[in-house]
Amino acid sequence: MASTAHALHILVKHKEQADDIMGQLKKGAKFQTLAKKYSTCPSGKNGGDLGEFRRGQMVPQFDKICFTGEVLTPHLVKTKFGYHVVKVLFRT
Repeated sequence: MASTAHALHILVKHKEQADDIMGQLKKGAKFQTLAKKYSTCPSGKNGGDLGEFRRGQMVPQFDKICFTGEVLTPHLVKTKFGYHVVKVLFRT
């Protein structure tokens, strides 16, 4: 079982916007470019890069997708902060 993950994310307030971003990704848009354009999280300036973090460091819904979701596939998850488009790069 992985104890750390490295992920990118794009944080937005509305599900419609998150759905639109997911659609753009499916059409081949670059994750980092969309993060810089849309994310309300300070990590957006760095292409949404959250770096490597340990299991349990993030809010439960976010943590679950990072440690159980498919790697390199964008996922949509809602937390108390808003809607996250999450892409896990790797787990260790």
